Amino acid sequence: MAWNLDFISEENFKEHVRATIMKYGEKLESYDLKRFNSNLIDPIKLIFDKSVYRSSWEEIVNNEIFRQRDKSNNNDIGYFHQNIFSYFKGCEVPQAGWDVIYKNTDGIQMPEGDIVHTVYVEMKNKHNTMNSASSAKTYIKMQGQILEDDDCACLLVEAIAKRSQNIKWTTKVDGKNVQHRLIRRVSMDRFYEILTGEEDAFFKMCMALPVVINAVVTEEESVSVPHDTVIQELRNVAALYDETSEDLSMAMAVYMLGFNTYMGFGNKMEQQIGDGSNEGMLKRIYEYAKRLN
Repeated sequence: MAWNLDFISEENFKEHVRATIMKYGEKLESYDLKRFNSNLIDPIKLIFDKSVYRSSWEEIVNNEIFRQRDKSNNNDIGYFHQNIFSYFKGCEVPQAGWDVIYKNTDGIQMPEGDIVHTVYVEMKNKHNTMNSASSAKTYIKMQGQILEDDDCACLLVEAIAKRSQNIKWTTKVDGKNVQHRLIRRVSMDRFYEILTGEEDAFFKMCMALPVVINAVVTEEESVSVPHDTVIQELRNVAALYDETSEDLSMAMAVYMLGFNTYMGFGNKMEQQIGDGSNEGMLKRIYEYAKRLN
């Protein structure tokens, strides 16, 4: 496929994609039961979710593993969205202060006719990730920058905005609605347009992205498919319970993730150890369950 992004070279784009994938790092490591429960699973929620969504144990456990990985991966995608601009002409990605600073000696035209030569950017992945206190703090920071430099604009850029937009940002500070024509709320596509002069620059990047990701994953030997053992380890624990059904035995194994020190749960395991059946294995599982917390 011919490279048609004028604002970033194929080599630089590929390098940035590779850096983003490498940030996945330990999230690509396989999950065992101890890692799965490292932040304490809520067994009650897991059992409700399984029943309400009519899922198998394997599906619900895999969904939880995906959720844990996904929570960390959001930061890595934030890295992708922000640091790609270090390759754009006139852009800087500072270590602190602002997420992106864009300078253009020819001038940057704002929608209401103002011409500025510097744009300061705060970037958010989704439109709804800021609470009222955070919004007020960010707005005051932008207000202060404009007071200090009257040849600039400040943008709140959202990767996932409600719609394509470049509008005055209206928010509340000390209970009052505030807005300024040079403090703006901008979707990612419109920000790409500001930097490149191309209306469809963000679209072009998105079209190139899947091909480049696949190429990098194919080239990188360190990017391996995780082999998670959580469901098998839970089944091993469930097999030690003499319950009326396999489903209830699995529920007991899940309960032990969060409740192994709770009254009744630990006692039940101790009672089974006392029965003498599979005594060595039960003791090992019991000690392992205690270490999960």
